[in-house]
Amino acid sequence: MRDAIGVLLAGGQGERLWPLTRDRAKPAVPFGGLYRIIDITLSNCINSDLRRVFVLTQYKALSLNRHVRAGWSPLAGLGDYIEVLPPQMRVSQQWYQGTADAVYQNIYSIGSERSKYVFILSGDHIYKMNYSRMLQRHVDSGAEVTVATIEIPTEQAARQFGVIEVDNDWRIMGFEEKPAAPKESPHHKGQCNASMGIYIFNTHLMIPILLADSEDPKSAHDFGKDILPRIISKHRVFAFNFIDENRKDALYWRDVGTLDAYYEANMDLVSVSPIFNLYDKEWPLRTWQQQYPPAKFVFADPERMGVALDSIVGGGSIVSGGRVQRCVVGYDVRVNSYCEVSDSILYNHVNVGRHSRIRRAIIDRHVTLPERTEIGYDMEADRRRFHVTDSGIVVVVRQESLIEEPELA
Repeated sequence: MRDAIGVLLAGGQGERLWPLTRDRAKPAVPFGGLYRIIDITLSNCINSDLRRVFVLTQYKALSLNRHVRAGWSPLAGLGDYIEVLPPQMRVSQQWYQGTADAVYQNIYSIGSERSKYVFILSGDHIYKMNYSRMLQRHVDSGAEVTVATIEIPTEQAARQFGVIEVDNDWRIMGFEEKPAAPKESPHHKGQCNASMGIYIFNTHLMIPILLADSEDPKSAHDFGKDILPRIISKHRVFAFNFIDENRKDALYWRDVGTLDAYYEANMDLVSVSPIFNLYDKEWPLRTWQQQYPPAKFVFADPERMGVALDSIVGGGSIVSGGRVQRCVVGYDVRVNSYCEVSDSILYNHVNVGRHSRIRRAIIDRHVTLPERTEIGYDMEADRRRFHVTDSGIVVVVRQESLIEEPELA
């Protein structure tokens, strides 16, 4: 791993997560009450001993930059770093046109590291993976490019994922973007190999490939759509079948790119036996945390008892005579007397006024809900005031449209 660097793509706008991405980049969206989405991939890097990582940002990246600087820069030292690279336009006069173009526009920074291998990673998926296992397979197979894949039932992958065709030795023979009839894996009947958007390139090969792609006016400059299909027949390109460090019966890899998928991934965390384990000491998840006092629950009064059941509650939060059930609650949240909040995600600094009833909602940071607010009980009324998904998740953001999320926490 000392011969490798990571390039983490964190510039995504996250349009399908709107309005949560109105004021922040998608990788900066909170997850699990304590983390940002990007923390999951960065934790994988540290746990895999991949300790030289460039984070490529673009869209509304101020809070993301601050989070990485505060939480991850202190890990640098003795040649290690996690460094944010904003668009520099050194080789182009445009913003990033695709995933491959984002890497190409930072080719000078990548080339100056003189590493043998480059990991291309995404900052918007939830999973646990030891990248050193993938690099070992890359080296052992004599691959020039390795693509991480996950086995998915063919009927589930149809029109959903980029599907890779492999031979018995895991060499990639073909690639289709969201096919209607995915090709079955030769290794497991009824399964196909879906791309996870994680790549290893031999550096000496990646640079000329990106240069050639940058000069192709017909290219969308995307690793999956353009680079991978172009190089399969010309180079040794292999697949690495995902080995899950989450250590559960089912493989866990989630694209939380839609509001419903994001909501369900958070709700899993408060179940009695969640699929995604935040409490695994052998694979710790790291983040930056603001210093707050412990969470507090008052009163011990039968008429207004402050309780939180089957929930995650962040530091500095006070459940003051309200009831919270099956919720993910961030830092510095106040749930006041006679409130009922269930099946919801409350970001940092939310204040829920007395006698309010909230269910199946996502409440963005710094939102103050007046007394007797009702959300999640009248969908027609909610649609007139808020954003509501097809499945009935109500998303509440601050009314004023800020240029960007201004604070770190």
